[in-house]
Parts: sequence; C-alpha cells; structure tokens
Amino acid sequence: MSSINFEKIVKIMLWVLMIVSTAITVWGYAVGFNDASVNTLLYWAYVLVVVGIAAAIVFGIAISAINNPKNLIKMGIEFVAVVVVVGIVYAVSSGAPAVGYVGKEVSQMTLKLTDTVLNLTYILCALTVLAIIGGGIYNAIRNK
Repeated sequence: MSSINFEKIVKIMLWVLMIVSTAITVWGYAVGFNDASVNTLLYWAYVLVVVGIAAAIVFGIAISAINNPKNLIKMGIEFVAVVVVVGIVYAVSSGAPAVGYVGKEVSQMTLKLTDTVLNLTYILCALTVLAIIGGGIYNAIRNK
C-alpha cells in the first residue's frame, strides 16, 4: 500500500470520527443532555480514547519495526517495566472506601482500581516535577 492511499484512509477515518462526534454532541444539545445522551457521549469518549491509544501503539510499533527493528527489543523491555510498576502500585493500593462517602456501595475492585490510578498519578506528577527541576539544574551546570 503506498503512502498516498494510507494518507487518504487516515483522512477519511478522521472525518468520519469528527462527523460522528459532532452528530452525538448536537443530539446531546437537542435532547437537553439527558441520561441517554450523556451516557452515549461518555461511551463515545471511551471509544475515542481506546482507538487513539491502540493507534499510537500499533503505528509506533509498525514504524519502529520498519525504521529500526532493534528498537523493538528496547520497547519490549520498557513495556515490561511499565507493567511491573503498575503491578506493584496495584498491589500496594489499599482499595479502602472513601471516608464519609454515603452514596451507593462501590465494589472492592472499583476501589482498588481507583486507588491504583490515583497512586500512579501521584507518582507520575512527582517524577514530572523532579524531571523539570533536574533538567533545569542539568542545563545550568552544562551551560556554565
């Protein structure tokens, strides 16, 4: 398949996604964002996120395999490292119910996953701040 055909396919897919998104949004406005329209919007957002992540992974692997096949080993090691970190964070997450919550009872699995996502967010935010500070210090020392 030539790159021209690939570009046309991607362009058509993007237009279809945009048209469907616009139609769902207009429908939501038309019906006043009731439960059905909000649920549809949320499910469509989930679909878009999954499609985006899948496309990034598949195209990233395909491009890496074409440009530099040795990079696949490095990507595999990085993937395993991410899985290990997420697994450790999942293992240490408590899954305790929120203090003072009086709504419907939430399952233990949902609580555990929520705690895992929150803990991963905290870790990534801390690493981001450290990277910003460390990068600034590194650049200050290097450019002295």
